[in-house]
Amino acid sequence: MIRKIPATMATQHPDNACAPYFERDGDGFISTYEEVAECYSAFHDLNCEEFMWDWEGKYVDEAVVDKLFHSYHDYFKKHELGKDKFLTFRIPNIWHEKGYGLARALMGILTAESFATDLKFHTPPLFEVILPMTDKAEKIIYIQKTFSQLSKFKCKLFGQKCQFDYINVLPLLEGVGDMIKARDLLNKYLALHKKEYRRKPEYLRLHIARSDPALNSGLVPAVVAGKYALSEYYRFGQDNDIAIFPAIGVGTLPFRGSLSPERIDEFLREYAGVRTVYVQSAFRYDFPLAQVKAAIKKLNAKLPKTPARIYTKKELAEIKEICEIFTPPYRKTVEKIADFINELSEQVPQRRERKLHIGLFGYSRGLGKKRLPRAIPFTAVLYSLGVPPELIGTGRGLSMLADKKIDLEKYYINFKKDILWAGRFLNKENLGMLAEKNRAWKEVRDDVALIEKHLHIELGPKTNGDFIHRNISSTCFYLWRAGKPISKEIMESGKIRKSLG
Repeated sequence: MIRKIPATMATQHPDNACAPYFERDGDGFISTYEEVAECYSAFHDLNCEEFMWDWEGKYVDEAVVDKLFHSYHDYFKKHELGKDKFLTFRIPNIWHEKGYGLARALMGILTAESFATDLKFHTPPLFEVILPMTDKAEKIIYIQKTFSQLSKFKCKLFGQKCQFDYINVLPLLEGVGDMIKARDLLNKYLALHKKEYRRKPEYLRLHIARSDPALNSGLVPAVVAGKYALSEYYRFGQDNDIAIFPAIGVGTLPFRGSLSPERIDEFLREYAGVRTVYVQSAFRYDFPLAQVKAAIKKLNAKLPKTPARIYTKKELAEIKEICEIFTPPYRKTVEKIADFINELSEQVPQRRERKLHIGLFGYSRGLGKKRLPRAIPFTAVLYSLGVPPELIGTGRGLSMLADKKIDLEKYYINFKKDILWAGRFLNKENLGMLAEKNRAWKEVRDDVALIEKHLHIELGPKTNGDFIHRNISSTCFYLWRAGKPISKEIMESGKIRKSLG
């Protein structure tokens, strides 16, 4: 290994409640036009080591490398892209989204290499892509083969010598089941890679999602399944002598990962062994700038050194059992309130120029499937009403787990802290009134009672800010019931909890 593995990856996830520090109009909406400046600022001002350029479900500036090199030539002359700083495309998954964006993204990577060569910059400046919703090894190889074919065609078309025809594909596993079966996918991929390229990969940057697993299965399964995958990644690396550098996609709220500038040490303990973390918009824009810079500096220094943990077969079996216990009550409730959440999610303030999302949450229920919004608006709606999604299904899961000889906090170290943190934003009055109208909310009310019983805690506001958040959530509830807009309340409550969703 001769390359630098970046510890902090700034992303374009639209979870910020406040306007970015660099934004002139201060409206909090980051246009496609502003994203090039945002990328440079993440490198220059915050010292993030990598930036995700997201092609999945959103509009993008396809000339990003040209603009970065033209507008910030002196910076990238000194801090070379692909060597010191990294720009990584998250490509569309063509098995879920039409392939127009993929073709543009891959050509952008190839033309960026030519442009960097002409400028006498490090080449190639881009050489990795993230594949979202990875569920089959064949799909990873397909992207790699497609890139190789496109590269050779480009060189032949323009009479160039082909020196850049291999791309690293970083699989992003987004379902609890996919993370539990990660080893099967990796074994298959290694066999396919050897067959296609006559060698094994030099290293693998394997990504773990946190938001979508929580959206689909609840808080606890999302966390422990991620730990399962992390362990299996390292075991696979040891067994096959391949360097492993896991990455995890986390937001600031516990439901989406608990990575905030205020909780760095807790995160480092929870996800020891992770080598790259997503630093999303709320992390960068909803906290004081000095605190953000200090947190990123700490992550850059400490994340590469955290020790990986590999679980035994018995421990892996316990993690699977935890997932099997906590997932059904969460899904049972969320299925019943899905239409309600979909309706309110339309009022969550937009932060990026997104396309229509292809939802992951779906299972048979009579005719058709239930769909949910993306994880950020889902989380924003529930927090803004005073019902943090971390609580859904968790109380019933704890009650069922009590009969087992399984220590949950062995696999989810910050479980109690996360529940206490989320519980500060619970509005019991709102939940009680919702429970009078729909049995699904009664199930959540039961979850709250069971959490308090098993953890010996009381959920609810603790600080002045928490009580202000409760008041805003009450206003949000009454406005919704009166058929009035709630976008302002969603945004204002987001500023208090330091994340839109």
